[in-house]
Amino acid sequence: MACVLLFSRLLPFSHRLTRTSICLLSLLLSYLCYCALFPADTIMQKSGDPTPSCQRVLADGAKRRLQKSLSCVSPSDARPSGAEASRPRADQVRPSSALHVVRNDTPSPPMSNLKFGNKKLPNAIIVGVKKGGTRAVLEFIRIHPDVRAAGTETHFFDRNYDRGLEWYRGLMPRTLESQITMEKTPSYFVTKETPHRISAMSQNTKLIVVVRDPVTRAISDYTQTLSKTPDLPSFQELAFRNQCLGIVDTSWNAIRIGLYALHLENWLRYFPLAQIHFVSGERLITDPAGELARVQDFLGLKRIVTDKHFYFNRTKGFPCLKKPESSGSPRCLGKSKGRTHVQIDRDAIEQLRDFYRPYNVKFYEMVGHDFKWD
Repeated sequence: MACVLLFSRLLPFSHRLTRTSICLLSLLLSYLCYCALFPADTIMQKSGDPTPSCQRVLADGAKRRLQKSLSCVSPSDARPSGAEASRPRADQVRPSSALHVVRNDTPSPPMSNLKFGNKKLPNAIIVGVKKGGTRAVLEFIRIHPDVRAAGTETHFFDRNYDRGLEWYRGLMPRTLESQITMEKTPSYFVTKETPHRISAMSQNTKLIVVVRDPVTRAISDYTQTLSKTPDLPSFQELAFRNQCLGIVDTSWNAIRIGLYALHLENWLRYFPLAQIHFVSGERLITDPAGELARVQDFLGLKRIVTDKHFYFNRTKGFPCLKKPESSGSPRCLGKSKGRTHVQIDRDAIEQLRDFYRPYNVKFYEMVGHDFKWD
């Protein structure tokens, strides 16, 4: 229409032009008008940019005005021609504040899950035993990128069970779907109600028990208690009802914990033996990488924690973790680990070995492994 009006005013001049010149001039003027109405940068799109709905809107520019935001309209708003109507609808194209629309067919996960993960009930629990090396196992296995663990003992299944599973879940670290959630509370192994309670939570929970020569374990237990209670009676007074007759006081917790066979019988009522892994507290000191390799196998993890992560601290008499790349110093366990034991009378030690021997033999038979504590 603009070109027709223009030629009507230029008629005195245009009658002197040839028909070909008039056609060319009309085309030129039409092109200039089109460029003035639709600048080139508004219709240029990146190569391969799938925005057919934008192109249709721009093609019908004489009928529609571009939105002030310069965003694409949906195909339902445009009025495509017959050829365009046969094309697939571009419903996947999202409106944007710019003309260049980016297609993203894969929905993004919620940012909270992507960044932090979720709190889950534990897949595996270190259930015992006290002074066996549970803290070492926990700290060593936490090196693995696929393991996240609660840092403190939760005591949920023995002391806090009435608080409920959601309270327990809240104590767990956030983990990704591929990671294992763990916790450790050594008193679980000797608490009668614990196996049933864990089984009620999940019968698939994997259990780790760190065991140690029960005589050495009892002395270590006493040494720790003595450091907190200096006026404690002597080890012999607590360990024996009558030392002359060799009668051991099994009511003392330090002695009772070492009756591994009796405690294991309770666990086997609720869990198959294949679901319980036993770590040797002695080998954990002499060969930490070997013990951790077996723990990783039991948990279904790739063997990432290896001997390159450990060194033996001669002062503590215990393995420590080598300096991580992000830290300036090696990582050893606390002062309570590797503490020098109280000296106990040799006769008392031999009496205790005699007492524990039948329980140890039974334990070896139950787990199918000789820990050689005699």
